[in-house]
Amino acid sequence: MNRIRNFAIIAHIDHGKSTLADRLMQFCGAVDAREFRDQMLDSMDIERERGITIKAQTVRLDYRAKDGQTYQINLMDTPGHVDFAYEVSRSLAACEGSVLVVDATQGVEAQTLANLYQALEHDHEIIIVLNKIDLPAADVDKVRQQIEEVVGLDCSSAISVSAKLGAGIADVLEALVEKMPPPSGNEDAPLKALLVDSWYDPYMGVVTLVRIKDGFLKPGMKVKLMAAGMTYTIDKVGVFRPKPTEVSVLKSGEIGYFVAGIKSVGDARVGDTITAENRPATEALPGFKPCIPVVFCSMFPVDAVDYEKLRDCLVKLRLNDASFSFEPETSQILGSGFRCGFLGLLHLEVVAERLDREYHLELVTTAPSVGYKVLLSNGSIVEVHNPSDMPDPSQISSIEEPWIHAKIMVPDEYLGDILSLCERKRGVQLALSYVGSRAMLEYQLPLNEVVYDFYDRLKSLTKGYASFDYQLDGHKPEDLVKMTILINGEPADALSLIVHRNSSEHRGRQLCERLKTLIPRHMFKIPIQAAVGGKIVARETVAAFRKDVIAKCYGGDVTRKRKLLDKQKAGKKKMREIGNVKIPPGTFLEALK
Repeated sequence: MNRIRNFAIIAHIDHGKSTLADRLMQFCGAVDAREFRDQMLDSMDIERERGITIKAQTVRLDYRAKDGQTYQINLMDTPGHVDFAYEVSRSLAACEGSVLVVDATQGVEAQTLANLYQALEHDHEIIIVLNKIDLPAADVDKVRQQIEEVVGLDCSSAISVSAKLGAGIADVLEALVEKMPPPSGNEDAPLKALLVDSWYDPYMGVVTLVRIKDGFLKPGMKVKLMAAGMTYTIDKVGVFRPKPTEVSVLKSGEIGYFVAGIKSVGDARVGDTITAENRPATEALPGFKPCIPVVFCSMFPVDAVDYEKLRDCLVKLRLNDASFSFEPETSQILGSGFRCGFLGLLHLEVVAERLDREYHLELVTTAPSVGYKVLLSNGSIVEVHNPSDMPDPSQISSIEEPWIHAKIMVPDEYLGDILSLCERKRGVQLALSYVGSRAMLEYQLPLNEVVYDFYDRLKSLTKGYASFDYQLDGHKPEDLVKMTILINGEPADALSLIVHRNSSEHRGRQLCERLKTLIPRHMFKIPIQAAVGGKIVARETVAAFRKDVIAKCYGGDVTRKRKLLDKQKAGKKKMREIGNVKIPPGTFLEALK
């Protein structure tokens, strides 16, 4: 066990975690040159195209150190985006240390700090790696000073590397062997293993990734999932090198997977403790931060016959993404669909793109919203994730919305624009400090405003140089109202929004103007209205097509023309009463972009 090292690679998005993992695998000979490809641990096409890590991955490496000993190194590559912080959390729970990667051209970013603080909470040994030293803009000394000032970590032993060129990789591996503590545990004690992740494999069924804390795990053993209370017989155990490789036993301190005929990923809950049935552990291991959906939206198939297909596809996605949730929902305009919960807007975007690419589904997606706590006049509290489920205003005592604690790092020249943006989004400033020439802002912001367009505005105002990290900070009562969009007098529940009373008129006018350009003209006028309660706060009208009925009248009495025009007017009035407004499937999504 003294020659085992378990560590996670943590960093801000695009600082070179996956590239460093690639070089470590190549250096240790885990992959042949023939089989190697960039972003080796990123298995999804979306991850490769966007250059991001969505799913944390693990790999076992064998490294022969300078002291002549061969060490077993278990590496976990984690995501950098704030939406996937839960992936980082569960990876850290399975390790004793972390390699903090910092871009030598960018310096400390918001997510760098967030991931580092998470690692320190788990009492991790931190090894600092300064990446991208081959770039002309790299300033190693300045970044070292930044880390010491902001975080308070000693950077005298920070390792300078170029993951792209492979420079400094041997130093990283030696530092892992020398500085990273070996795992603690007792191989003779009752089995106690932490369930780190689970996913569905079409050939093996549910595959479960575990970190063995005490005891050992081998085929034929009967194990019990303590939280789920279910018992299974182990079929096979193995490790990733990076391909799945079967082994005879997983011992204390090791990370690997097992297959035991588990039918559903929902049975193998992340954070559960696995123990032996004949010799159980007395108490469970402390779990780690569970993943809670914070952004909700509804998905409806464009063609109603695709409803069953959509349900099957969502079930398949759920098998490989435990953080994604959904439940059936019905809309007056859009028909039957599903209300889905996500960890953030990027998570929503990734799931929608996978449904389009992998399953070729054409969907209508409603406006992203957050979960509200509604206090009713009878004293009960209702949780509302969908604006159309909002109770009658006469029964509502108050509405509480979720707030976040945000950290924004921005170059000094853009500070004024970002302060104005946060003020417009009802933000409350908590702190302002400087890290070299960059300002670090701390704000309390309503999550609803962040979901709408905050991130896009932040990036455009700062030309992409700002970084943003947040965590949930409880609920606060606010003056919120439900805004309903009426199309030809009928409420379009897919476009319902919960907004602050002060911004309802502005948001309503924006949405009506956008819908006016998107809804095609019909043979009758189509009024588009935004209503708060019984009050119309904005209105636009889609003009009707008009047949020139008096074209055939040349000369003659004006009463002849008037008679034709009156007949046309009466026909249009009748048509407006019984006519249906046909709305193209992409309209709602376009309107809310």
